[in-house]
Amino acid sequence: MNRVQKKRYQRQRSHKRLRRRIRGTAARPRLAVFKSLKFVYAQVIDDDSGQTVAQASSLEISIREKIKGGCCNRAAAKAVGEAVAERAKEKGVSTVVFDRGGYIYHGKIQELADAARSKGLEF
Repeated sequence: MNRVQKKRYQRQRSHKRLRRRIRGTAARPRLAVFKSLKFVYAQVIDDDSGQTVAQASSLEISIREKIKGGCCNRAAAKAVGEAVAERAKEKGVSTVVFDRGGYIYHGKIQELADAARSKGLEF
């Protein structure tokens, strides 16, 4: 197993442990975060019904116009966090459970969470 495979495997194991404790409901859905090498994604998910309430990613043209540089940097994560928070508020969601996806709470993940909190999401 090379270094990249080992890192991915450890993140997936960490995410499994995290998901045992975290569950999104209709009253308090789950804000799930995923980051690839190029883009940052965030979804607000109701696990009881299996529905995505709101979503945003740095892949969207409207978010790409806001950020300078690449599509997977801290500015992109901040824009995605603000967008997903606004869309969730439009759907009537004000409190969520944060699912960091097995990533450490640092850098892009922290920036996305702080941006979502600044736009009114509580977690």
